[in-house]
Amino acid sequence: MATDFWASSHHKRWIVDRATLKQARADDVQYVDDPEYLDFLSIYFADLISKLGKKLSLRQRVIATATVFFKRFYLKNHYCETDPFIVIAACCYVAAKAEESPIHIKNVVAEARSLFSQDIYGIKTFPSDNSKLAEMEFYLVDDLECDLTVFHPYRSLLTLCRKEGDHDEETEAGELGVGIGGDEGPRYWGSGDGQLQLKEGALQTAWFIINDTYRSDICLLYPPHVIAIAAIYLTFILDGNARATVTPLLQSSESSSPDLPQPRRSSRQASHADASKKVQDPIDFLAGLNVSFPLVATIAQDIIALYKRWERYKEDEKPSPLGSLSAGMKRSLSHSNAGTPREASVGTDAIVTPGFLSSLLLKIREARWTDIAHPGSGRPVAVNKMLERAQAVG
Repeated sequence: MATDFWASSHHKRWIVDRATLKQARADDVQYVDDPEYLDFLSIYFADLISKLGKKLSLRQRVIATATVFFKRFYLKNHYCETDPFIVIAACCYVAAKAEESPIHIKNVVAEARSLFSQDIYGIKTFPSDNSKLAEMEFYLVDDLECDLTVFHPYRSLLTLCRKEGDHDEETEAGELGVGIGGDEGPRYWGSGDGQLQLKEGALQTAWFIINDTYRSDICLLYPPHVIAIAAIYLTFILDGNARATVTPLLQSSESSSPDLPQPRRSSRQASHADASKKVQDPIDFLAGLNVSFPLVATIAQDIIALYKRWERYKEDEKPSPLGSLSAGMKRSLSHSNAGTPREASVGTDAIVTPGFLSSLLLKIREARWTDIAHPGSGRPVAVNKMLERAQAVG
């Protein structure tokens, strides 16, 4: 298994640009009224993968790997030509093998059928035949080009940070896995000295932020270690305890006279009598990292945009039509202090439900098959290998 991200297939073949993502959804966007619905589908599918993974007792790292597999598969394929639900099950099944936590195919089929058939999703067509999932596994691995090693931001987060007073962050967070480690020092982390000390709960906030990024295409666009730094950056905004450590430093800098030369924060810290007891300056620590901070800011903006979209995704007990008013945020970042409920407006802030998205998937698949059956509609007929696969797996 590769331990160097830059030499891995993840870096060489599976970090893409936005133009590639747009091209991958070019066929799907023809069949939806609003292209933003495709972004909601990303949240919807990631949510399903997470729920199926939990029903199968998979670790978070395995669930994250399954999500990445799903997104990579749909770089080459289209929602309108495939059954995403059998793909979800196959991704969980293959990811469990890849992460050395194998599960029996019968369990995957049984749990997937149980989950997808719930009223909230309304998917009654998931196959009961284990051979269908086994066949989809073959197609999935083929389109993944057998690149089953996935690097996640979790390792980088734990390399950079530790909870204050805790020297065993691997035990605290639970999952390490392969990635960019501290032994690679100056190549990624500047001086490579020390770790960022976080208050109680702040490390968990950063971990949750990373979990949330899998509900967007961030994992396809950026290297995992930069995503980890963006999560740390947002932690100092969203987590009250973490924010309290930087606010006095920022206020001190703002209140200083611009006419007088000011010592660096590190100099002020060095003036403390006992270096072992000095207060760490998180701003200096982050500024010393050997990464592009405009890129970190871009990722942070993408995460904030995800949260804003996520507010409109509401899991009702029963499917409800699109267009109703939102009573508040779907998700107010329960693990942070950021965000207050607000009343949504009509149209741009309308609620999107799983039931609506399930119906949307059925609609675009039916529309695609109609176009294939009746080429006079003006869209080209494109019978390809995935259409055959869709028939094969039901």
